[in-house]
Amino acid sequence: MFADIGVANPLAALLKAQLTRQMNRIIEQRGLSQASVATILGITQPKVSNLNVGRLRGFSVERLMRFLTLLGNDVEFVVRPVAGERGETHVTVEIS
Repeated sequence: MFADIGVANPLAALLKAQLTRQMNRIIEQRGLSQASVATILGITQPKVSNLNVGRLRGFSVERLMRFLTLLGNDVEFVVRPVAGERGETHVTVEIS
């Protein structure tokens, strides 16, 4: 997906998008305002707005994972052998 449009480091971009999508779901489910999210995460409201619309430049995977923990979630990595003959790798965020 991201590789098709020439994004540098497409796997990292995909992971960031998936983490952000999960974070936005949590925020929506809790009915939190951008101002309250900014306070929880220790960032400004405009940065929360950027996260909300997918402007992820300046946010590392590690920082997004920390945001998820600040929102009261555990972040867990699972490493499995590559499936398929061609050895294609996949990055996914599972939602519980």
